[in-house]
Amino acid sequence: MRSEQPGTHHRYRTTDRVLQILLNDDLSRVRADSIAESMGISPTTLRRRLRADHTHYQFLLDRARQYRCEQQLRNLWLPGKCLADQLGYLEVNSFYRAFRRWTGLNYSEYKDRYYS
Repeated sequence: MRSEQPGTHHRYRTTDRVLQILLNDDLSRVRADSIAESMGISPTTLRRRLRADHTHYQFLLDRARQYRCEQQLRNLWLPGKCLADQLGYLEVNSFYRAFRRWTGLNYSEYKDRYYS
């Protein structure tokens, strides 16, 4: 019979819960502190639990942004500024860099390839 290390169950639940919140909430408004508050834990506890899972908030936020971006582009092409705003980027150039990291293409190349 396999035995879990003490405390591992709540940590995986923490990571899963953070991902669920990020995938369902408004990414332009959600912040790590507000997620911790909604979970009834301190921001420090949230960071500690995510670190114990070998992840961190920014990584989970990036994955959620990538997923939401892919979902949006499957349904409708949006100008980069609009999509950047929806995904919670303060600057459109930050979105463009992330998009290139995710897809290997810049935003206009992606549009030309898949929407022409």
